[in-house]
Amino acid sequence: MNYYFFGLLLICSAYAFVAGGTPERIGAGTYALSVEATHFVLASHGRWMHVEYGEFTVDALTFLIFVVLALRANRFWPIWVSALLGLGVLGHLARWAGRDVVWYAYVVVLTIWSYPILVIIALGTFNHQRRLKQFGSDRSWSRSSIRSVPPSPPGGGPTA
Repeated sequence: MNYYFFGLLLICSAYAFVAGGTPERIGAGTYALSVEATHFVLASHGRWMHVEYGEFTVDALTFLIFVVLALRANRFWPIWVSALLGLGVLGHLARWAGRDVVWYAYVVVLTIWSYPILVIIALGTFNHQRRLKQFGSDRSWSRSSIRSVPPSPPGGGPTA
């Protein structure tokens, strides 16, 4: 158990929940839950010797949530987190496709991104606070969302 990582996870998550906008809170909460879920699904024996299917499921779901967050949020940091999580998912797929992948390489590709993800979430929260101080507000969601398109006028004609 890595107490340094869990301490940093707690600090970054608390910072995002206290000082972040909705995207930062969703991101920090999702990542913290994925770390917890990973500990419940890991195999207790022969760990890393085979594809960790439970961890793959958690990682893939976390990746998908962050991709949706990156597409919807008016933030740049979820794109970086999605990319790092995607590398982890690709690590699972590489281990599945090539059973001769060295187990240590599998461990490294799945765990090395954990610290940078926390730093990116904290930096995203810091930038949110900076924008609030500079502009007085910080829009959380992108206007390019399908939900933000105004409805067509009756009859389908052009608007005035």
